[in-house]
Amino acid sequence: MPASPQPKAIVDHGFVPVRAKLIEVAAFLDRVERYAIADDFRCTALRSAAAVLIDGRPERARRILEALSDPTTKPEAKSSGKAALGAWQRPGRKKGSGR
Repeated sequence: MPASPQPKAIVDHGFVPVRAKLIEVAAFLDRVERYAIADDFRCTALRSAAAVLIDGRPERARRILEALSDPTTKPEAKSSGKAALGAWQRPGRKKGSGR
């Protein structure tokens, strides 16, 4: 079993790539707001998931994944044939609609 990494090494190794991803998310949200499409269900889901990042509770990755995933447990009788969209959309909502 490998030794546990030093706490500072975790930050030293991961900070710069994570910083870049965070800036990328911020730029994405700026773009969708600039073009008035921020109410798209995927953007709404992303903003909700982002709140998990700063809530101070453990298991953030699991909770974000679950927040973006289809919560239903009953399989559909027939596949819609649509590609995955990256966030769950409630049935009956038009694509792009956050409402």
